[in-house]
Amino acid sequence: MFRPFLDALRREGVPVSLREYLNFLEGLGAGVAGWSVEGVYQFGRASLVKDERHIDRYDRAFAAAFAGLEAVPVEALLDARELPREWLEKLAEKLLTPEEMAAVQGAGSFEALMEKLRQRLAEQQTRHQGGSKWIGTAGTSPFGAYGYNPEGVRIGQHESGHRRAVKVWDRREFRDFDDRIELGTRNIKVALKRLRQWARHGAAEELDLPGTIRATAEHGYIDVVTRPERRNAVKVLLLLDVGGSMDDHSLRVDELFSAAKAEFKHLEHYYFHNCLYEAVWRDNRRRWAEQTPTWDLLHRFGRDWKVVFVGDASMSPYEIAVPGGANEHWNPESGETWLRRAAETWPDHVWLNPVPEAHWRHTPSIGMIGEVFPGRMHPLTLEGLTAAMRQLG
Repeated sequence: MFRPFLDALRREGVPVSLREYLNFLEGLGAGVAGWSVEGVYQFGRASLVKDERHIDRYDRAFAAAFAGLEAVPVEALLDARELPREWLEKLAEKLLTPEEMAAVQGAGSFEALMEKLRQRLAEQQTRHQGGSKWIGTAGTSPFGAYGYNPEGVRIGQHESGHRRAVKVWDRREFRDFDDRIELGTRNIKVALKRLRQWARHGAAEELDLPGTIRATAEHGYIDVVTRPERRNAVKVLLLLDVGGSMDDHSLRVDELFSAAKAEFKHLEHYYFHNCLYEAVWRDNRRRWAEQTPTWDLLHRFGRDWKVVFVGDASMSPYEIAVPGGANEHWNPESGETWLRRAAETWPDHVWLNPVPEAHWRHTPSIGMIGEVFPGRMHPLTLEGLTAAMRQLG
């Protein structure tokens, strides 16, 4: 029954080893998940998902593998091959009266239980709604749709107003964790943490536990030893494309900028439009009055700085390849010239592109910048950002 679930997990890209799968089956056999579909879902997510980025994929795999249990034909309820025996036995406790259950137990066979359920179905001649006995809708019977029974099997429904009976795997509450989709500030911070270069500096101090133990043993009294606090010493220069088509991506870039400011103590940022040229700026409101020559950046920030370009790279090819091709001013040298200078000055550089990677091939300018930064353009997704941080580190 659970082999299709393993196949679905692998199709969705959830890394599950054979040992983990066997442990999952062992837990089910031991009754860890109880007998409810939601119990199986919760236990599977706890035992098979090792990275929060894969929770959304797990939800999709579970929905695909167990969709039949959420839309069970009435006939299938009476087929022991379709539902686990333990589930039907427990559900019968809700469906049948104590007297009926006693009679079934007296018969001493699972087939007797199935026969009793068949009789209940045969007695129901018309659609039933409400109540606690019949197979129908909106009642408390464990069989049926749109009802309230926490342990119920839902037949042919898609949503329910009751939290305990709803399909939690279709709610997709963790959609933002999937590393193949767009991300929020929290997830960006998680990815940025991969770019770290620890150093001890500053006035703040932390306890040196090994040193304290050693000094205490040597001196015969408690001798507290401290040391400078470790801080992330990596230095990041953020160069941000602004205006034009980038307006469509402003929210995600805002989130990236906010997360970067919180994560990196040494962060500098400048803006450019479409492509890097002879000048950049810090304040978009004064972009024409207070510009910084790009040459100053190339000389001010050394080779130890990590440089991150953020832009959709979507523009006329002339803006990259031709002097005077910029759409807002006359550029004496081509944008490609300045990009190559940046790549040579800062070996640790990447380009983050908010355009979905599948669309890159449709925009020639994206390919042109990709040739200037070969293998260093990444999509602005959790997966892409993580790969970029690894490359910089």
